[in-house]
Amino acid sequence: MKDQNTEGFSRAINIHNFSFPKDHGPHPDYRTEWWYYTGNVKTGEEQHFGFQLTFFRTALTSEPLTRESNWGTKNIYMAHFAVTDVKGNRFYAFDRFSRDGLDLAGAKASPFHVWLEDWEVRGEGQNSLPMHLLAGQDEISIDLTLSSNKPVVVQGNKGLSQKGPTTGNASYYYSFTRMDTEGLIRIGEKIFNVKGLSWMDREWSTSALEKNQIGWDWFSLQLSDNREVMYYQMRRNDGSIDSMSNGTIIYTDGKSKFLSDKDVKLRVLQHWRTSDGKVIYPSHWFLEIPSEKLKLEVLPHINNQELNITVRYWEGAVKVKGTGNGKALTGNGYVELTGYSDMPK
Repeated sequence: MKDQNTEGFSRAINIHNFSFPKDHGPHPDYRTEWWYYTGNVKTGEEQHFGFQLTFFRTALTSEPLTRESNWGTKNIYMAHFAVTDVKGNRFYAFDRFSRDGLDLAGAKASPFHVWLEDWEVRGEGQNSLPMHLLAGQDEISIDLTLSSNKPVVVQGNKGLSQKGPTTGNASYYYSFTRMDTEGLIRIGEKIFNVKGLSWMDREWSTSALEKNQIGWDWFSLQLSDNREVMYYQMRRNDGSIDSMSNGTIIYTDGKSKFLSDKDVKLRVLQHWRTSDGKVIYPSHWFLEIPSEKLKLEVLPHINNQELNITVRYWEGAVKVKGTGNGKALTGNGYVELTGYSDMPK
């Protein structure tokens, strides 16, 4: 989705000095921001689930609010909630919208809290960790606590993540890449005690995509050797890959290294077509980082993890197998695929 109505908003241009918990909270000078949580968890009997809980804030205008009504607002919040039941081969996805008037939705830095009605994330400690996630709709719900065992990672150039060559087409971007997770997942009448790993992505910007860019393929991978990989591949309208694609590898001690598009080789091995036949997504990848001696196959835990809601895209739990320095590796992660429903048929 291309950004519009950017006049009067701040742009992501200069290096930002991150400060926490302040930067967990809202950045109203920028048009768009999001809080993104994904994770893979299991029961004691190895029953596997994936989950996604994301909150988006979009400013309607940069002008001061003049409406005196309590319903008056400058911001619309959207949230997406999804659960993947691997054993049941089922995917559940929901979305919600609300204004921030009357506290129906919003975000605060201290204590950290982002919410849309009764879907919420709360920071429970002085530094906003652990974080407690609550969401439920119909007969699907999560109640999870996330504690980070690695420091925050700033993505791109010291946290400035450039998405295109135009000045300001960028975001401020940081992540918690390995968050120990435990709690409850409910599917129908069954409640499962689960443990696993989660990933938090946090970005804010005013514009990101260039006119010739249609979407991105984003990977967050947590490997069995205690390393993580983030990589996003920007796609142009003609299907080619933009040179602004980049990522990060995070080492066992929490230190990280920037990866340019030349550092990563990504090849699609298979595709999956939606049941209505309207969209074709990649569904099996080979990802190689030669400098790190990493060779990884990435596959969905189940193919149908498309969120066909107000915004149509694929985001799902994936499994990883391959080698690092010649030794066998496994892992889990999440992949997000946007713009495929807008591609010419």
